[in-house]
Parts: sequence; C-alpha cells; structure tokens
Amino acid sequence: MRVAVLFSGGKDSTFATHVALQQGWDVRYLVTLLPKRNDSYMFHHPCAGLTTLQAEAMGIKHVVKETAGEKEKELEDMTAALKSVAGEVDGVLSGAIASRYQKDRVDAVCKDLGLRSIAPLWGKDQHILLKDEIAAGLQIVMTAVAAEGLDARWLGRKIDNDAANELALLHTQSGINIAGEGGEYETFVTDAPFFRKRVDLGAIEKIWDADTASGYIICKDAKIVSK
Repeated sequence: MRVAVLFSGGKDSTFATHVALQQGWDVRYLVTLLPKRNDSYMFHHPCAGLTTLQAEAMGIKHVVKETAGEKEKELEDMTAALKSVAGEVDGVLSGAIASRYQKDRVDAVCKDLGLRSIAPLWGKDQHILLKDEIAAGLQIVMTAVAAEGLDARWLGRKIDNDAANELALLHTQSGINIAGEGGEYETFVTDAPFFRKRVDLGAIEKIWDADTASGYIICKDAKIVSK
C-alpha cells in the first residue's frame, strides 16, 4: 500500500511511520502542517519546522504547508496538502490515539479525497504505547508542556521508561493524558531505527511562562548528523 503520513515530528506520527514500514507499506510522503499559532487544535507548533530535517534523515519526500492554526479552517489547509499527493497514494496515516476530534476530521478529509484513513495507534493503551515507542528505539524529546505536574524541568527531557512511568503517575494524580494528546505536552523524535541519519538539536533554549505554567523549547542550530 502506498501511503502518506500526517507528520508532526512527534512520537506518535513517527511511530505510525515505523509501523507502516514494518508492514512493508510504501511510505511515499510525510505531510506536515505548520501552524502560525502555538495553540493549534490539530497540529504541533514547537519544533515543527524541524520536520524537514527528520524527512531528510528518513529519506522520505516531504510536503509542508502553512496553516493559520484557526479551528476548522485548519481542515482546508490539510485538505489542500493531502490533495497534492492524493494521486500517488492509497491512504493516509495519522498518529491519532484517542482524540475523536482529530480522527473524525482526518477521516472526513480522506473520504472526500477518496483515500483510506489509517490510524494504527487508535485505541491503544497509552502507557503501553509510550513504552512500545521507547522500546522500538525512538529517541523522543519533550518540546512543550502545558499541564499540572509538568514544569520547566521537562522541557528538552528525553522520554525514557522512567519518564513514561512518571507520566503514568501524573495521570493517576491529576488525570493528564499520558500520550499528551490533550495538549499536555508535545514531542520531537531525533532518531529511530529507520532513520538513515539522526537530528542533533544542538543548544536548547527553554521559554517558560510562569503565569500559565507552560513552556516550549527553541532549537536554532539543529542539524542532520551521521549515526
């Protein structure tokens, strides 16, 4: 099957790509929407511009489209981006896990374009899924946080099994989404087994807003390096 991946650069869309390759599917394109707003309903904002480096590291063609990041209008931009590759793929992969808002909209766009909507992570136990992503060899970095219990110390932190267990504990204590699908946090994958090269984020600058107890990182000198 020929597929395009709705790709944010985070752990879930990267793992969905990994799953597709494991199935022997032909991943033709990574499709990234770059929101101009940091509070986009559908798409990642921090480090999203660095997806070009990930695509190069994977050796997969990359389609990038800016979106205003406004609710529902984002769908028009996603439709335009997917329409540009629709003639070369049979389906679209997304990293949706439990967000009905996200999956329903991707499903609807794909239906309109005559494409199959595929969500290989849908309905998975979030703690187990995060452990699976780590076990698969994804090198995951937290790029943004906006939830109780996630402070500036999490920014730039590598998500390993210890971090996954801490997130599970925070879920028990305050109800955060372990996968971060409710906007609690965002991630970026610097390396995976199917990457030909890896991404070096270089110096990380942390931007923290004490009033909202939220923050994100900026990586101005990220680059591709050999493994």
